Amino acid sequence: MSETVQANAAKAPAPDSNRWKALVFISLAQLMVVLDATIVNIALPSAQQDLGISDGNRQWVITAYALAFGGLLLFGGRIADLWGRKRTFVAGLIGFAGASTLGGAATNEAMLLGSRALQGAFGAMLAPAALSLLAVMFTDAKERAKAFGIFGAIAGGGGAVGLILGGFLTEYLNWRWTFFVNIPFAVVAAAGAYFVIREPSGSRNRSPLDIPGVVLSTLGLVSLVYGFTRAESNGWDDSMTIGLFVASAVLLAAFVFVESKVKAPLLPLRVVTERNRAGVYLSLGLAIIALFGLFLFLTYYMQIVQGYSPVKTGFAFLPMIVGMIVGSTQIGARLMTRVAPRLLMGPGFLVAALGMLLLTRMEIGSSYATLFLPAMLLLGFGMGTAFMPAMSLATLGVEPRDSGVASAMVNTSQQVGGAIGTALLNTIAASATTAYVADHIAGATTQSQQQLVRLQAQVHGYTNAIWFAVGILVVAAVIVFTMVNAGSEDMNSAAESVDGAEDDLKVPVIAH
Repeated sequence: MSETVQANAAKAPAPDSNRWKALVFISLAQLMVVLDATIVNIALPSAQQDLGISDGNRQWVITAYALAFGGLLLFGGRIADLWGRKRTFVAGLIGFAGASTLGGAATNEAMLLGSRALQGAFGAMLAPAALSLLAVMFTDAKERAKAFGIFGAIAGGGGAVGLILGGFLTEYLNWRWTFFVNIPFAVVAAAGAYFVIREPSGSRNRSPLDIPGVVLSTLGLVSLVYGFTRAESNGWDDSMTIGLFVASAVLLAAFVFVESKVKAPLLPLRVVTERNRAGVYLSLGLAIIALFGLFLFLTYYMQIVQGYSPVKTGFAFLPMIVGMIVGSTQIGARLMTRVAPRLLMGPGFLVAALGMLLLTRMEIGSSYATLFLPAMLLLGFGMGTAFMPAMSLATLGVEPRDSGVASAMVNTSQQVGGAIGTALLNTIAASATTAYVADHIAGATTQSQQQLVRLQAQVHGYTNAIWFAVGILVVAAVIVFTMVNAGSEDMNSAAESVDGAEDDLKVPVIAH
């Protein structure tokens, strides 16, 4: 351990006695945000019918949330560093609860879409504040591993839990409860956080807010996320889609230029240029591309091809959740302080790719027990093992004053990855489905035969897209093995130094 690390460790205050209680409320808030990304999907058809939303506008129920959340994440992370993580966390929870109340009580399309945009905006405050609170509260290496193991399992498995809960609420109550269910989550988490969390002193970044950076990053990320969302519905050659991508590239390039020049940047480039964090952001974004695309295909396959109810579809994802919990808490958390992170993340992504590979054998009458069960267990186990050290490494060794924006970058890579995964893989699946129908429909002479061809075409489209998802996970593993070079000793020493670092003191870079 270097002299700097030793000095920092020596002057670090004793760990907060309430840190494990705080973890409960932080994890509860994270679960609520992740749930909301998928829970509304199952309720969308009912809400559309009830409020008279057109087919052309229904995507905005999802898109309004994604644009606000993805576009404002960096701003939310900076607000947490400036205003205080606890204060931002509680304010985000209260705002999210209010927006959820508005959504559940919506009487028309505009009210529902407005509530979704507000949910996204408050989620962009809440998510980075939650992760950065963990980063500054858990500084002992072994405790940090356990805390991030729990947090990583929730971050990875919450989307699948949302499918289960969304199915229950929609089938047995009504779509409005997919919004109202957030209220008790938020109230309990906010009350607990207010009374339990004590944020370490001396870790705020009180520099003036970088307004040009806020504007450029928000517009650039909104253009990027909306570009992929529009590509899914209007095609990749649509002039508006192309224009959004061009605008995004120009805006984000201008953002990087501005950040390199201003004295108090919104996103200090030191946060993203350190090779370990850059490797985490890239590989995590790619993994989310594969995972979100798979959620979409399996949901459609089980409900349309297999005829599952929403509740049964949700329960079908349980093995993935179990795998994520085991991989994150029993493998990732136990080994993170003993082996290099790349030896958990890389193999984790490859195990997940193996689970994806099994799903390329999917057919109309595939058995759940012999195909989907082992595939989902492998997928969850691999993702859980990889997510846990990734979440920890993304904020490890960063200056305490930058922990908010470093945390926001984790969420940004996930949000952009989710938008890309849904648009890209869905486009691949749709193209393969169309081609299959064109090649085989002529030989189907009866209505039942034509229906069979269409179902076969859908499954063919899903498996084609899943092949791409397998490749994406392999690329994520290659990035990890190439860029992530932190060792287990770095995880230990850097964790010990984070809490003792002064605002103007730079923690040594994590590297061999």
